[in-house]
Amino acid sequence: MQTICDYQHHVTMNHHMRIRYKITLAVGVAVTIVLVAMAFFYTHYQEQTVLRQNERTMEKLTESVAQGLQAVMLAGSADIAESYADRLKKVSDVLDFRILRTNGDEAFRDNKTILAVNKRRGEETFAPRETEMRVPVLPADDPNLLQTVETAKTLPIYERGDDGHRILTFLAPIRFIDSCSKCHGKGEKVRGVIKLTTSLASVERDIYEVRQYAIGALALALAATMMLTGYMLGRTVVEPLEKVTNAMARVSGGDLDHQVPIQTRDELGRMASSFNRMTSELKTTYDGLRREQDKLTTIIHGAGEGIIVTDNHLDIVLVNPAAERLLEKTAAQIVEEGFVHILDNPDEMRTWLAEDAAHAAITTEYKGRVLQVFASTILGSDNNVVGSAALLRDITEEKRLEEELRRLSTTDGLTGLYNRRHLDTTLATEYNRSSRTGTSLAVVMFDIDHFKKFNDTYGHDQGDRVLQAVARNFHDALRKYDLACRYGGEEFVGILPNTTLEGAYSVAERLRCDIEASEVDGLKVTISLGVAAFPELSVDSPEGLIEAADAALYRSKEGGRNRTSRAEPLADSTDAEPPPDTAALPPQTA
Repeated sequence: MQTICDYQHHVTMNHHMRIRYKITLAVGVAVTIVLVAMAFFYTHYQEQTVLRQNERTMEKLTESVAQGLQAVMLAGSADIAESYADRLKKVSDVLDFRILRTNGDEAFRDNKTILAVNKRRGEETFAPRETEMRVPVLPADDPNLLQTVETAKTLPIYERGDDGHRILTFLAPIRFIDSCSKCHGKGEKVRGVIKLTTSLASVERDIYEVRQYAIGALALALAATMMLTGYMLGRTVVEPLEKVTNAMARVSGGDLDHQVPIQTRDELGRMASSFNRMTSELKTTYDGLRREQDKLTTIIHGAGEGIIVTDNHLDIVLVNPAAERLLEKTAAQIVEEGFVHILDNPDEMRTWLAEDAAHAAITTEYKGRVLQVFASTILGSDNNVVGSAALLRDITEEKRLEEELRRLSTTDGLTGLYNRRHLDTTLATEYNRSSRTGTSLAVVMFDIDHFKKFNDTYGHDQGDRVLQAVARNFHDALRKYDLACRYGGEEFVGILPNTTLEGAYSVAERLRCDIEASEVDGLKVTISLGVAAFPELSVDSPEGLIEAADAALYRSKEGGRNRTSRAEPLADSTDAEPPPDTAALPPQTA
């Protein structure tokens, strides 16, 4: 039991730790998402800020170049413009610097503009170049070039260089001013385009440093937030929850007296208060159930009837001591063998359960006992199987007493033969059957000759022994399905189903001879008999058959006793002459 409790406590503590970590993790994830989002937007904002600052710097540079170029041209020093452009190419971080015409060709490489200006001015203001070449830099239909010329606004273009770093190209327009009309005329808004390409490697390094700083700050902020959040959650949420959880574990272990301290009035405090109320109500209910269980256990274990109960899978869950005693099996053996094998006849038990024997007891013999069995399948409110139950009662003694009562009510106490009551019932049954089927039914009636002398001379005890000896001979002379009865006093009647008058006469004669040949305490005993049979003798009732046999017995007595007489039709009052083999013999007396 202690090991189980320790295991439950270990599982409970692991569950507590998981709750703590889960809450901390959930808060940490939420905080991390917020901080990462803030860091992302911050770094993105810083990156855009750096790029915009770089664009402004490049824009100012191109404007300065354009103004310087215009100043050179207005001063009439166009011949040094080419040298001016070449020097700008050598500026640090400048990958390419070109002064383009509006058609995308590089300016100051041929004599096209010089010849046009000299022609307009009517004089050779500028000396032509000795060598000239056409250097196309951008196609004339380049969309960026066209946009710059059309809008007369600086256009930044970001691209990825061969070394993996981004590069920034500025297309800055060289706007037409009135001072240029002297040499170039009017009508053009843009005279040319400055193409300036720089590497953003240094800018990217700055952005990378900003990102690193943001990640470091994010990690520190996240760690600090997690630690502070974990501490605060542990103090304000997790620890109260753990107290409630520990209390639940103790209650589940049986400690219903344990209470959770209420330290706050918030939801956790109300939860602790509700838990304490629930525990108190549970304890009250548990105590009541425990008392009822003790009562039920006392009843079940003290019951003289065997009780066996199963669950809905027919697995035995209850065996009381009486069941072990009646079945002569241990509870473990009964559980192992199963419910349908409790009486070692599973097919019969399944039949009883299928027929729902709850409303009718089944009587069966088992190991020398007579058991009354109530077996049934118990159904729930929705007709689902809840379980099965069997009630076993030992009615061996009851059956014995019942049989003894039945025997006493139907037999004669002195001779052990059936009594007059059983004789009347059986004779009526056999008479009705014989009337219905047409079979023969015979009756043998006799009494002991001079029986009064036995009682008067030797006493009633001797007379009782004579009656018992005659009864034994009478019982042994009949078949097993014949009925030997004491009619009253020293008179006896035998019922012989399926027997004719002649057959009954033979039985009577054999009985007479057997008794005549025997002795009772050295005394000779004889009997006189009368036989009657139906339907050979026309009688309309069982009593008529008895009367006919009694009349035949009376004739035997009148004929000298120790003889057998056949019954005659009632209309014929003449006594029949005895047959030669039944000649009267003088009675033997002591």
